[in-house]
Amino acid sequence: MKLDVLYFAWLRERIGQPRERIETDAETVRDLVAQLIARDDWHAAAFADMAAVRCAVDQQLADLDASLTGAREVAFFPPMTGG
Repeated sequence: MKLDVLYFAWLRERIGQPRERIETDAETVRDLVAQLIARDDWHAAAFADMAAVRCAVDQQLADLDASLTGAREVAFFPPMTGG
């Protein structure tokens, strides 16, 4: 399947781009992250501490075990804080 993967804040800085369209057979967000980490050092650095990363699947907050079946977009971003 083809997915649009979006990166925000320091994830975008570490990877060097705000988005990419990828072909993947990942079944869950966790599988997708593993595939992204294996791509290169930039992705590996961005996802080195998953406790500091949140994600959304098709603009809905999701956890790492969320299914990607039928998904079109996955976004990764740091935790949000109020203020």
